[in-house]
Amino acid sequence: MQQFFNTEDLLKKFKTHSIIAGILLLLAGLVGIFFPGITSLTLSYFIGWLLVIGGTINAYHTIKSYNTKWIAWFKPVILVIIGILLLLYPLTGVAAIGLLLVIYFFMDGFAEILFGLEFKPYNGWFWMMLNGIISFILAGLFLIGWPFSSIWLVGLFVGISLFFDGITMIVIGFSMKK
Repeated sequence: MQQFFNTEDLLKKFKTHSIIAGILLLLAGLVGIFFPGITSLTLSYFIGWLLVIGGTINAYHTIKSYNTKWIAWFKPVILVIIGILLLLYPLTGVAAIGLLLVIYFFMDGFAEILFGLEFKPYNGWFWMMLNGIISFILAGLFLIGWPFSSIWLVGLFVGISLFFDGITMIVIGFSMKK
């Protein structure tokens, strides 16, 4: 039987890419940690512009397809309105993004802990578990101060999460056998 994948080659690539991705995540995390307010506002503006652009593209498609039904205009109009609201009221957008991050942190924490338990006999399992616990803690802390602390917590917590994701990937990459 022919072997399609060289396991040794795959492990080497996984190790290398884990370390590279880990370093990039760690650096992105440091930006969020050291510049939380700017990171939070940048996220709000970025999402706002993406929604406006996406809504405009949807509107263009609706016009060019000669679709005159009102339901065809629902998505483009909603996307543009929400995008404009995020651009006009970025702090409110940051608070809304914060609630979405709480959901993300809870889900991420759950997934990381499950991965850590499954990965337990191997090196790096502890970092996965710790990363999951940190995600749960971040979600809880965010809810306590919401919405007033959103402006700096969104950027800070995204930064912390990315930082620990990076450390976890670096540890796993270096723990792979040569």
